Amino acid sequence: MILAIDQGTTGTTCLVFDAEGELVGRAYRELTQHFPRPGWVEHDAAEIWEVTRAVAGEALEDAHVAAGELDAIGITNQRETVCVWDPDTGDPLHRALVWQDRRTAARCEELRAAGHESLVRERTGLVLDPYFSATKIEWLLGNVDGLADRVREGRVLFGTVDAWLIFKLTGERATDPSNASRTLLYDIAAGRWDPELLELFGVPERALPAVRPSAGVLGETGDGALPGHDGVPVAGVAGDQQAALFGQACLDPGLGKNTYGTGSFVLLNTGSRPPEAPPGLLATVAWGIGERTVYALEAAIFVTGAGVQWLRDGLGIIEAAADTAALAAQLEGNDGVYFVPALTGLGSPHWDPYARGTIVGLTRGSGRAHLARATLEAIAYQTVDAVRAMEAADSGEPLAELRADGGATVNGWLMQFQADVLGVEVVVPEMAETTALGAAYLAGVGIGAWTLDHVRSSRRDRARYEPGMSADERATLLEGWHRAVERARDWARDEPAAGL
Repeated sequence: MILAIDQGTTGTTCLVFDAEGELVGRAYRELTQHFPRPGWVEHDAAEIWEVTRAVAGEALEDAHVAAGELDAIGITNQRETVCVWDPDTGDPLHRALVWQDRRTAARCEELRAAGHESLVRERTGLVLDPYFSATKIEWLLGNVDGLADRVREGRVLFGTVDAWLIFKLTGERATDPSNASRTLLYDIAAGRWDPELLELFGVPERALPAVRPSAGVLGETGDGALPGHDGVPVAGVAGDQQAALFGQACLDPGLGKNTYGTGSFVLLNTGSRPPEAPPGLLATVAWGIGERTVYALEAAIFVTGAGVQWLRDGLGIIEAAADTAALAAQLEGNDGVYFVPALTGLGSPHWDPYARGTIVGLTRGSGRAHLARATLEAIAYQTVDAVRAMEAADSGEPLAELRADGGATVNGWLMQFQADVLGVEVVVPEMAETTALGAAYLAGVGIGAWTLDHVRSSRRDRARYEPGMSADERATLLEGWHRAVERARDWARDEPAAGL
């Protein structure tokens, strides 16, 4: 029995898998979102742990796993989000700064103007953007009373959410290379925290967790962290998108996937050498198993499912995400209405932290259906932009198929529209929650229960969506989308900056 903890942006899901990789138990709870200022997004790290611990217990109970029957734990997590805590007491020292948080946009621009982006790009495969962790840590050091003094005294630990959960479960100070590679502090080729980058951002290495392989024992549960399950190895860890790549069995170079969640992320396995990422794309560590590190190209889209959530919680025009499919189907076309969901800036391939959400093409005849359809279409358009950039960077050849996973894959209207505007088949696996499945697979490999060949052979398809749209219609829709994107770009540049 393997417990997969999937700690995401909007909540924590825990799934339990048996020896055959079959789902036998599950539980989920939402997480409180904190927005103290425009562009700021925070989570309560203590709540993250409390919710995760409770949900893990509920999932194990649902699977009827008795004490002594749990063999391993896998963790996958929202990436780039920074937690900070006292390693002696285990108490958080500030709310976690979420990956969506844009408070360090001005600081990133300062660093770019000072000529530091080439070093960051060369060592990390990333770009200077508030999305990543290092400027968040720098902001905490400069803005939380007493934190810098505590760091000098060795009484602070910074970490991504995986490191926070590992610490609470096992007491170990550990992370994995897939998460470390998202911090702007990790040399992905050398496989270590980079001294020059640590100095640039003012982060001492002793305030960071040790980097250990993604598959293998990182620690064992103790002190009643999971009541009745002491001594269970945490044996698989990966950031959510890398875990989904693993769960989709994209274990060989040239295989790729898109995960539709709060944001959407396209990853392409590039093998054992760090890829050179062109503008608009990222190079990242996919996972590390033993001495071997696997890399990926990534295109990151910040707001997709979160746009649907905004329709529900911000505007109140739908009661549930599933309502969007029926509303979108009421219309024969989009009637020229586009929504650019740059609610936290734009990611790949634009990387514009000053872009803001924009709706264009409204008329007196526009209504709920237009907004719902525009939101779903935006998810697909952003994916097309990301895939096209990735295709050009990798080989110039189009993907043969897009492996899709995540919550939005249950929306048949969206998946069909995605296939139509992308022009290739979209394949949805039987297990849509491949992020958690990937964490379970890594844990199974980590304790020697499964092999990579087992992971490859276990993948099963639930649905395939063939493109049915004409090339002319596709081109017209994408042209309208790109016009809308230009109107959203650079909108908030003159807003007062919050930072150091």
